[in-house]
Amino acid sequence: MKPIIALIAASFMATAVLSDEIPENKRTQAGLYVTSAEVGGMLENPDVRLIDIRSRAEVSFLGLPVRANKHIPYMVMPMMPEYDAAKGTYKLELNPDFPSDFESYAQAAGITPDTPIVLMCRSGSRSARAADLLYKMGYRNVYSLIDGYEGDKAKEGPHKGERVKNGWRNAGLAWSYKISDAQAYDGDL
Repeated sequence: MKPIIALIAASFMATAVLSDEIPENKRTQAGLYVTSAEVGGMLENPDVRLIDIRSRAEVSFLGLPVRANKHIPYMVMPMMPEYDAAKGTYKLELNPDFPSDFESYAQAAGITPDTPIVLMCRSGSRSARAADLLYKMGYRNVYSLIDGYEGDKAKEGPHKGERVKNGWRNAGLAWSYKISDAQAYDGDL
């Protein structure tokens, strides 16, 4: 009975973010969102899965949540990366193995279409796209962590342009540079 009550409370808390408050690029088909400030209570339930979908480089250089169940990159650096002058960075491409890698992990971990899943990227845009993909694959309880691991950029002040506004790390949630074997992307083991 206790896990069910925790799940109901976590679901209520996670939906406290109203979809009309979410920027268009962070909206999902399922309309399930959670912020880093809210996710702690939700993750007290061991049945909730936290999947870090950032690139290998992001996880390697910035660390990942201690509570992350698995790292499955939604996007990857192509063999011949292309510089995007408008964004001032290198372009990533969709990981063609993401759907099958997630399915393999889901089967091994006992994830069902109703299992609560929280997806986390850098700032909430990729997690929204990945949540839509999992929703199309039949998973109905997929939450996007809308402020991601690093958070949104400050729009003004001395830290303008820096990711200091919100996010997992800025919320003071536990993270580590060490990736456990259980968390590591299976494609790299």
